[in-house]
Amino acid sequence: MMRFTVLGSGTSTGVPTVACECPTCTSSDSRDKRLRTSLLVQQATQTVLIDTSSDFRQQMLNNNVLEIDAVIYTHHHFDHIGGFDDLRPYAFRSGRPVELFAMSETSSVLRSTFPYAFGLVESTGASVPSVTLHEIDSEPFIAGGLQVTPIPMRHGRQLRVNGYRFGSVAYCTDTNHIPEASLELLQGLDVLIIDGLRWEPHPTHFTIPESLALIELIRPKQAYLTHIAHQVLHARDSLLLPPNVALAYDGLVIESD
Repeated sequence: MMRFTVLGSGTSTGVPTVACECPTCTSSDSRDKRLRTSLLVQQATQTVLIDTSSDFRQQMLNNNVLEIDAVIYTHHHFDHIGGFDDLRPYAFRSGRPVELFAMSETSSVLRSTFPYAFGLVESTGASVPSVTLHEIDSEPFIAGGLQVTPIPMRHGRQLRVNGYRFGSVAYCTDTNHIPEASLELLQGLDVLIIDGLRWEPHPTHFTIPESLALIELIRPKQAYLTHIAHQVLHARDSLLLPPNVALAYDGLVIESD
């Protein structure tokens, strides 16, 4: 049995968004409180994290995550890497480096953003994240003992990002285009978690109507929209979705064989 926990279902600003008094940002519904996008994947004693979001520390505390075997990065935007430094306690606890898996460009940005963790600047004697960085591309790989299939996608006009498939569950955030070859990798899913930013057009993310059209094409048994902006009010907009599609929310747990 695999267990998937949505640690954060929000866009890069999080929800509520600072300096905003819209209906979602002032909502008392806990499902409208969205940390930055991230997913936890667990099987038996294995724990794999997708992205160290800007809210990583709070997400780990909220979900009492005591061990991390591996972190897999979708891409290098700061809302997906910003919590990197808070990996330090996991290496302290386990006594070994945390295994990281990232594409080449993401690896380069991690090194340039956090050079002290990779021996690229002189040590000050302070503690640093202890990590081992593995570069990946589009070939399947093993992370934390779990088989992972990358789903190559595009975020905006040019940025390559990866979605990931674990068994019959796939996670495809931060995208507005999934190539035909990648659509083939998404066949036969029980669950698809996919980018669905808002109803209105956006240059780098699927809108909810675009996601619904893609879900109809892929035909998973169940789909969840994530990376949700503050223009979406959970209770109101959930009523507008088909029966097999729902808005994700922080703390949502999905189990799959």
